Amino acid sequence: MNERLVSPSPVSDESRFEVTLRPRTLEEYVGQHKVVENLRVFMEAARKRGEPLDHVLLFGPPGLGKTTLAHIIAHEMEVDLRATSGPVIEKIGDLAAILTNVEENGVLFIDEIHRLSATIEEVLYPAMEDYEIDIVIGEGPSARSVKLPIPCFTLVGSTTRAALLTSPLRSRFGIVFRLNFYSTEDLAKIVSNSARKLGVPTDVDGGLEIARRSRGTPRIANRLLRRVRDFAEVDGDGTINAEVARGALQKLEVDKMGFDDIDRQLMLTIMKNFAGGPVGLNTLAASIGEDKAAIEDIYEPYLIQLGFLARTSRGRIATKIAYEHFGIPKPGDQSSGGPQPELW
Repeated sequence: MNERLVSPSPVSDESRFEVTLRPRTLEEYVGQHKVVENLRVFMEAARKRGEPLDHVLLFGPPGLGKTTLAHIIAHEMEVDLRATSGPVIEKIGDLAAILTNVEENGVLFIDEIHRLSATIEEVLYPAMEDYEIDIVIGEGPSARSVKLPIPCFTLVGSTTRAALLTSPLRSRFGIVFRLNFYSTEDLAKIVSNSARKLGVPTDVDGGLEIARRSRGTPRIANRLLRRVRDFAEVDGDGTINAEVARGALQKLEVDKMGFDDIDRQLMLTIMKNFAGGPVGLNTLAASIGEDKAAIEDIYEPYLIQLGFLARTSRGRIATKIAYEHFGIPKPGDQSSGGPQPELW
């Protein structure tokens, strides 16, 4: 499920490439213009006051640069960054060890922060507000609570499921940013920058061809660039142009909308097998042999964002745009279908 070429989640053996391609400063960061400009002001103000930056919450779909922004914050503030994730922190002692080792005014990055347990959250609250943690020493009647001071720090929390954050935790973040999908123009710039770092000659049209099929997500754009590079080096002269990119992505079964085989199967099942819907989630999952959670969390969001799919109280419905894209006459539409659209 996570090994799809167009999956926004990281796939195996991808982290080392992401580190290589990751921008290090706000100046290098492409896209999310409002977030970048506001963050620039907040960091500059904190530096002038000699204070740690307020705690920052970053949320949005995977692959949009939340981890990258956390590293940029630490780099711009010229402080150390400690990174961990919500599921890793299982015991209070784990959190205490991390917090006591954060440098003064440093950055602690917690990925998937919504997966912290309630017990860990309770310890994190005074750490965020008063820069101290409560440690219980001893057991039974002799147990006592000790307040342990910790260095001032900035907590950068990242989550793809903001709705699962508890209200007390959310309220303790002074800066909250939502990251949105990227425009094709911004993705083309990212592809160009990544190609330069990888040493791959890429013209403007070749970069645009990759950007259009990247589902608004930099992680997917960089992944497609690496795969197209392979085709360019084996089947061509190593240069990525529009023709090379289009041919490679067709072989990879990623069409001009960024759909892969699973996306097309899902939409065609609704349109052909269920007359466009509505069709219930359980029925749809059984029809294409996929897990319900995968359909809801992985496949549907992009289709809904593009307007190809609609969720209703009665089930999923294919929209007019979907019928036009796939060249399938909509049930009840008496108009004759035009020429078959070009998916690739």
